[in-house]
Amino acid sequence: FREDLEINLIGLIKTLKFVLNNLKKSESASLIFFSTVAVQKGMAFHSSVSASKGAIEGLSKSLASELSPNIRVNVIAPSLVDTPLANRFLNNEQKKQKASEKHPLKKIGKPADIGEMIEFLISEKSSWITGQIIGVDGGLSTLDNN
Repeated sequence: FREDLEINLIGLIKTLKFVLNNLKKSESASLIFFSTVAVQKGMAFHSSVSASKGAIEGLSKSLASELSPNIRVNVIAPSLVDTPLANRFLNNEQKKQKASEKHPLKKIGKPADIGEMIEFLISEKSSWITGQIIGVDGGLSTLDNN
């Protein structure tokens, strides 16, 4: 638990302390944090990461309120994305198929799926969005199609 809290929450807070004064000088800035679908779903064997990422979600909502109107704060909460970090869950076709079947959209996320949401959230196209936890998760956090 301590390691997840140190990396996810304390690391984020240290980074914020480093950049926040400069961001406050901006007329329009966007902070994007990362969580996980496991916070919303309550997944077994995810208690440590869910605790640290859940803390990030709470922090983001408070910061969105405190830093508005010049700084928007949002969170992306992805499900499983096909990256080296997820390799042990996706290292063969059978595992990929099983993981895909858990998602209503029946596929695994790609890095570009997350990248496109980041691109949107840092752009002025999202200028009226703050304090949100955005699931980029193939519908896993909100739909039950299984």
